[in-house]
Amino acid sequence: MSDPSTTDREGDSVAGDPVAGDPVAGDPVESYRMPLLEHLKELRTRLIRMFAFGLAGCLLCFAFTQPIWNALVEPMNAALKVSGRGTMAITEPLEGFITYLKVAGLAGIALASPLIFHQIWSFVAPGLYPKEKKTVMPLVVASTILFLTGAAFGYFIIFDFAFPFFLEITAELDKDVEAVLSISAYLSLVTKMLVAFGLAFQLPVVCYFLARIGLINHKDLIHGFRFAIVGMFVVSALITPPDVLSQLLMAGPLILLYGVGTVVAYFTSTKDEDEDEDEDEDEGSQD
Repeated sequence: MSDPSTTDREGDSVAGDPVAGDPVAGDPVESYRMPLLEHLKELRTRLIRMFAFGLAGCLLCFAFTQPIWNALVEPMNAALKVSGRGTMAITEPLEGFITYLKVAGLAGIALASPLIFHQIWSFVAPGLYPKEKKTVMPLVVASTILFLTGAAFGYFIIFDFAFPFFLEITAELDKDVEAVLSISAYLSLVTKMLVAFGLAFQLPVVCYFLARIGLINHKDLIHGFRFAIVGMFVVSALITPPDVLSQLLMAGPLILLYGVGTVVAYFTSTKDEDEDEDEDEDEGSQD
């Protein structure tokens, strides 16, 4: 027969009244439990706020679209001026207006991103334990700084080598050919490249997550360094012009970030050392 007191405790917990000694009573995550419909209502509220913040950012940046565009197009204009063989142009009647709106939209979302991320965090945070919250916030800050650093690296360094290279290739094909560059295509190219550089600089954050879930440790990263070097040069070749200097300029920071990720994995990895030793023994027996 079941203990009546146990039955009472279970009945009380179902009714929603915390009971002393119940592990759920002091659990901050369990105490936040809500019906699915309540979660969906909260998600709807967060999404509406995110949309409102993004729209407000776009409207605000619409007044500054011209300076923003001037900054984005400056590297290409400088390359065109040096080569003297081309100009920026529109190829469709609405291209200029649509590009204007795209610039305002992208800049507005970037401007409102802290508020948008705050809404995401406010939705997710109640489901995390205090220790997890303390870990997430530094990661968000580090990820943001690394993304901005990668985008700035692409803009101030890679673009200075990439765009003149593109124009030189055109000149070598035919000296009578001049570059007539679509502003819409240029905006798309610049956006993709800046995002690619920002994501490439997330390498230490990726190493942290893989180390925390026990997939890798610093020994794995050290042993796989030669393969990582090949992968970094492949990535560099994909997002930079096909010349050695640009690839070296991109691969250099990635190698440095790989070293940072190795140090991060050394301090944060949860991988079992015995499992790592067993893997080394298996490799030795195969040899």
